[in-house]
Formats: sequence, structure tokens, C-alpha cells
Amino acid sequence: MRLPIIISGTLLLSLSLNLPAMSETTADKPQCQTQTNNNLNSRRLFFNSRLWERANISNYRITVSNSCFCIPDARGPVIIEVRNGQPTSITSVATGKPVNPEFFQKYNTIPKLFNVIQDAIKRKAYNLNVEYNAKLGYPTKINIDYDSKIADEEIFLTIENFQEIKPRY
Repeated sequence: MRLPIIISGTLLLSLSLNLPAMSETTADKPQCQTQTNNNLNSRRLFFNSRLWERANISNYRITVSNSCFCIPDARGPVIIEVRNGQPTSITSVATGKPVNPEFFQKYNTIPKLFNVIQDAIKRKAYNLNVEYNAKLGYPTKINIDYDSKIADEEIFLTIENFQEIKPRY
């Protein structure tokens, strides 16, 4: 009768001694996964930003949509025109009228979009998914969730209809 109790007690004791080791490995896994994702996202960002730099395009037009929990004017879609690397106009696709440039201040040039991605990597965002244009390297989709426990701090950007604008002479 004592033998089953001793065996059961020994098994429970050995399992309880192993619990900290098991919980450490599961706790370390998300951090390791985040580090791996950050490394991959950093390499992809570096590669694609170099593609964009090599293209040497400073005059272009893009359509940007921001799927945020914000006022409709800040969502877009908007057409952003950039000349000599500086935004010159931001126009609503729906109305054709200018939009308050402050709503798109962080997203109004392709280099600033790269900065948004770099910031998410630096801040170790919980989730970062980026798609890039294969030829020119600029981002076409940026989805960031900075903290899985906080609602409404996510960023969902779509960049479409890229057009290079030939310089005026």
C-alpha cells in the first residue's frame, strides 16, 4: 500500500521540480520569436530601403489609406504628391479636396514610411507585417501592433498607385 503512495509522491515531486524549467522555456519563446522577427524585418527593411535609394526617385505620387481608429479625414484614401522629396499636396480621393496635412505627417513620403517601420522594429512591436514593392522597394502594406494588450494603437497602412512624376523643366 505504501509503494503506490511513494511512487506517486516521487512523481509529483519530480514534476514540481521541473516546472520552473518548463515555464522558463515557454516564457522565453515569444521573446526569441520577437527577436527573430525583428532581425528578419530589419534585414528586409535594409534591403528594400536600399532598392528605393538606388532608384533615386524624388518626384512621385502615391495613394495612402490609414485604417485606424480615428476620424474619417485621417483615414483616406488620399493622394500624396511629392516633389524633390517633399510633400506638396495631400488630396482626398473621395472629394478631390485638400486634406489637413497633419493627419498624414508621419506617412507623407516613402522615406517616412521606412521610418515608421524602423520605429516599430526599434520599439519591438508585438506584430509587424510589411509588404514591399519588388522592383522599387517601397512599402505597399504596413501593419503594426505595438502591444497585444492595448487596443486601438495599431497602424494599418496601404500604399497604392505609385507613379513617378517626371521633373518639370
